[in-house]
Amino acid sequence: MTETRVRQQYDKMSSVYDKRWKSYISKTLSFVKNWAQISPLDTVLDVACGTGEFERLLLSEYPTQHIVGVDISEKMLEIAKHKCSIYPQVWFQTASVLALPFASNTFDVVISASSFHYFDDPLAALREMKRVLKPEGKVVILDWCKDYFFWKISDIVLKLFDPAYKQCYTQDEFHHFLAATNFTIRRATRVRFDIVWGLMVATATPQY
Repeated sequence: MTETRVRQQYDKMSSVYDKRWKSYISKTLSFVKNWAQISPLDTVLDVACGTGEFERLLLSEYPTQHIVGVDISEKMLEIAKHKCSIYPQVWFQTASVLALPFASNTFDVVISASSFHYFDDPLAALREMKRVLKPEGKVVILDWCKDYFFWKISDIVLKLFDPAYKQCYTQDEFHHFLAATNFTIRRATRVRFDIVWGLMVATATPQY
């Protein structure tokens, strides 16, 4: 199961993760924060929150924001909890995107940044995100995009050498997943950070 391998990998790298990926984390999460247009009154779920950098960024602007972060790596969550320890309305929990431990219609916004390529079952993951969203809520997903040549090659290499990796998708494939799980895409684009990092992002709302 991919999740077990992902958990083991990120537990091991947790202590160096922020330093090793500092530039990528800063650029991509700043982009997501600006793209998502989150209201300070929104209740936010961050799926695969890692070390809590998105939470730190959002709280620097809206210190009263209600945020829940979930991740399968307990070691990453320990760092996230430490970063956000002064905010009583922010909390973190170990959980899989395939079994979110929340009631239906709980969150105004669900965020997932740079994690979709690890999901064992993208359709099941999207259905679970949709379940916990309020009817008027939105999901914002940023991930690697196989439309870029670098990721066409990287997708092949990572499947061979990284046991934690599942796969990345083209923008059309990603949009098909959203449509298949009854999301309506409101905004979407591809974006590049430096030479290497070609990503795609979408904001989508649930259909009922």
